[in-house]
Amino acid sequence: MNSLRHRSRFFVIKHLIAFGFLVINSIPAFAELPLQGNDETEWIKVAALVEEEKRPLLHLGHQTSKPAQSWAFAFDNDVLVPGSRDQDYTYGINFTQTGSKAHAASVSLNKPLLVLDEWLGNERNSLSMQETFSREIGLFGFTPEDISTSQANPNDRPYASLIYISSSREQIDLVDNVAWKSTLTLGALGLNVVGELQNVVHEVTSSERPQGWDNQISDGGELTGRYVIARQKYLEGFSDNLEVKSTIQASAGYLTEASWSLSFRKGRIHSPWSSFNPELASYGEKSSYSSNAKAVNERYFWAGVALKARAYNAFLQGQFRDSAVTYDHDQLHPLLVEAWAGYTFAFKQGYRISYVLRGHSSEIEEGAGDRNLLWGGIIVARSL
Repeated sequence: MNSLRHRSRFFVIKHLIAFGFLVINSIPAFAELPLQGNDETEWIKVAALVEEEKRPLLHLGHQTSKPAQSWAFAFDNDVLVPGSRDQDYTYGINFTQTGSKAHAASVSLNKPLLVLDEWLGNERNSLSMQETFSREIGLFGFTPEDISTSQANPNDRPYASLIYISSSREQIDLVDNVAWKSTLTLGALGLNVVGELQNVVHEVTSSERPQGWDNQISDGGELTGRYVIARQKYLEGFSDNLEVKSTIQASAGYLTEASWSLSFRKGRIHSPWSSFNPELASYGEKSSYSSNAKAVNERYFWAGVALKARAYNAFLQGQFRDSAVTYDHDQLHPLLVEAWAGYTFAFKQGYRISYVLRGHSSEIEEGAGDRNLLWGGIIVARSL
């Protein structure tokens, strides 16, 4: 039965990523302008100057300006929402670095990411293209509603965790206002450190200690991975203090899904639209929103909604190792709605702080685990 389940899972994964890339690459881009030689170069310069006029502190299009560097730290927890919660996606921590140091770092997944991008045709060759790189390390965990018992509960969601490292590459077309972002993640499911860290925090805060981490998905550890590609499109025609964009995303791995989202931010905005992408977050991963923007003074409200078609979730279905509690695909909701809202303060010294409230519809069809998810997050970042 397990062998049949694994073969069926790989069949779904293979066909979903193929479908996702077909959909994304079939989206018609703006028609290329019939410019050649020096005319094309001059047009690119004009486009960069227009963008610079809109964001005067960013120096887009200037080869002599020093590329922006940044770091960001994010902490997610379900207690950062109104009311008392300690269940589902219970907490996450990650650290992100963006810029040339992330590109040149020896500890990264840049090389295999570039190989995958080339193999899958994700290479955007254009004089108007700007490229940025980032890397991220983090962990996050899930718990059932009742954490007081050490017995596995097949009617609720299982304990689950991930420790990971990822590298991302963003290719931004400054003329057509389209950004392609790809991410490669490698990690381990089921390691004890995520549960032990939660137990330490609960002891320090005199909270109830979770008793069931021995029942987590892939208990003892199991390698996993994921590849994600997303196409972001800036929607023009709005005011200077309102930015709206749509994003189509597809992924294969421990989360295999396709999604479409619409997001906006409104307020005093001076950073480029492509530098801020909360719609790409998956639970704790990519929740730090590290930016390639220069240090600027800005503040804005942001929100969005995403529709997801999910074929596989290792945090509920398990992977190859046997787990105490798992769900089959037909026991899960294949369609999800996710939404988020937050506020960001950024200062001229380069620091920025954000708070976000995020949630999505129920993943499990029946039983105690059939409930909506809700959590909050705090992000502290600095542009250098």
